[in-house]
Amino acid sequence: MQALKSAFRQLAGYPSALLGGILILILLGVGIYAPIAIPYNEAIALWRGGEEHWRQNPRNVPPLWYNWFTKEALPISFQYTEADENVTRTDTPRENGGTNTIITYTFDFQADKFPQELIVYLKSDYATKKPFISFTWITPDGREVRVTDLGITQSETYRFGQDTKLQRRLGGLPANQGLFADPNSEEVKPLKGTYTLVMDALTFEDGDTIVSSEFVMHGLVSGWFGTDHFRRDLGVAMLWGTPVALAFGTLASFGTSVVTMIIAAIGVWFGSWLDELIQRITEVNLVLPFLNILIMVGVFYSRSIWTMLGVTILLSIFNASIKSYRAIFLQVKESPYIEAARAYGASNMRIVFQYLIPRIIPLLIPGLVLGIPAFVFLEATLAVLGLGDPVLPTWGKMINDANNNAALYNGFYYWILQPAVLLMFTGLSFAMVGFAMDRVFNPRLRGV
Repeated sequence: MQALKSAFRQLAGYPSALLGGILILILLGVGIYAPIAIPYNEAIALWRGGEEHWRQNPRNVPPLWYNWFTKEALPISFQYTEADENVTRTDTPRENGGTNTIITYTFDFQADKFPQELIVYLKSDYATKKPFISFTWITPDGREVRVTDLGITQSETYRFGQDTKLQRRLGGLPANQGLFADPNSEEVKPLKGTYTLVMDALTFEDGDTIVSSEFVMHGLVSGWFGTDHFRRDLGVAMLWGTPVALAFGTLASFGTSVVTMIIAAIGVWFGSWLDELIQRITEVNLVLPFLNILIMVGVFYSRSIWTMLGVTILLSIFNASIKSYRAIFLQVKESPYIEAARAYGASNMRIVFQYLIPRIIPLLIPGLVLGIPAFVFLEATLAVLGLGDPVLPTWGKMINDANNNAALYNGFYYWILQPAVLLMFTGLSFAMVGFAMDRVFNPRLRGV
């Protein structure tokens, strides 16, 4: 333990190790935050639930920070409900029964491009007569545009872009352009300023009411990570991909490294046919096509991440490290303190676990740390090949979805670059710490 403490104090003298450690702490923080912010069942429901969970999001748009790198400001998506401060509602009883409800949505528009779509979602409660609503659009220069008049059902969705009558009133322009167009400009460009949408609703019987309303604008940027072809917020996969990647990489690396070392120690100590068997199994395993076997398991058996993790550990136990550990254990086995332990009657297992293995733990730690990004990339590779866990949202699944939807050809670079950057970020952080550990724990490398 004293040797380990001394080694970690030396590790603090390497700037790369400090930087890598900070990056790992950031990843661990995100990995802890993700299941707290979005519990597992909720994350699965959001990712697999389809567009009904993401109706407030536009389809295939980049994240908010994309605006930092463009000359023209792109409109930001928003969703206004009656709970928001820039939404007002007044309900006035009518003499003949029913209620006159006026709901006003006010928002500031400062973009240089037009939004994708405008949508209003309504829910009403009535006995026999449908409520009647009318929408009025008020522009920053004071113009009032009649949008529509219609009777609504208990659950109504009005899409401005699908109203052909509105398009004719706007001179043939689509609603997402005509409602924002500057009338004093020769070019069709948006008029910046404060817009207001006024909804005037009438119900005709006592007890009838407009239960709720929601105004959504699908802009050209949305969220901190953008959206995909299902309108899903990619932040779900970016966040949840972190704990999944770290858990898979850490468990696989730790399980493989520890079990490999134990097998090598047992083989050296007992020797004879057991050592020969371990060496032959290792030699056979070294020539097996590792990735091909994982692909076969995913295709013919199960793509569960836990199944893949178990198979990965089983296939990685008998790797080339066994021969390296064997060479070290053969030297340690002849040490005087081992002879002393045998002399006072220490059992075989006691010698293996308390005298042999502890001597090479310092050599195990760098390899364990360096193995984590390798297994993280392995999990992402399987997902990119379409063999990832069908339930979990991960970085590899994001890249796979992007590839299947020709993201690079359609200009959706953010869809692939974001998870790819996080994969490189993870690999770099563990590599910096692992190589520094290798220099500290391996005396032959300290002067390199």
